[in-house]
Amino acid sequence: MAQQLDGPRWGPASGGAAKQLVVLLHGLGADGMDLIDLAPSWGEVVPDAAFVAPDAPFPCDLAPYGKQWFSVQDRTPARIMAGVAAAMPALDGFLDAELARLGLPGSALAIMGFSQGAMMTLAVGLRRAVAPAALLAFSGRLAMPLPDSLPGAPPVLLVHGMADEVVPVSGSREAEAALRAKGVAVRAIYSPGLGHGIDEAGLIGGAQALEQAFSAPG
Repeated sequence: MAQQLDGPRWGPASGGAAKQLVVLLHGLGADGMDLIDLAPSWGEVVPDAAFVAPDAPFPCDLAPYGKQWFSVQDRTPARIMAGVAAAMPALDGFLDAELARLGLPGSALAIMGFSQGAMMTLAVGLRRAVAPAALLAFSGRLAMPLPDSLPGAPPVLLVHGMADEVVPVSGSREAEAALRAKGVAVRAIYSPGLGHGIDEAGLIGGAQALEQAFSAPG
């Protein structure tokens, strides 16, 4: 049985009922509090969106605090893939539960992730039965092979620091090429000099992606 996730929530900025849901997925050794601070800024451009940043399901096995979506003690592709696959049911269940709680369709969802969270965003977001409105992957990569077919896949924003010492920028460059080859609409932002973090260009790009996703008809 998938573990139940939970985490801090914010919004909607409008004060009314949520018309969209933005889920923020943190990186290794962090928790939901690490990303929920993005909500007030992005909430200005999507004022009817509720934001939630769930804690990953497992305690971090590299530190005495924080959470992880999967272990990176063994970084071989097969072990990483198995770890991502093991965390996917809990995340999928959480997304379904939050949408149901807010009375929203699956198409009113956007998923953003940083690092491990970005890998989970791409793995889960590209496999949802109802495609989300957008996927935002910061400092990540494809940890799972892409499905053979991606009809109706959501637009993807990839953001990466070119000086990232934790997840090399090649991760997003390879994801960009693979997604484009499958016909997925991709926008990529590569920030010169930026390490493993989020800068102003990424924040602006994220706001634009959300605004575009949620302003489309439907």
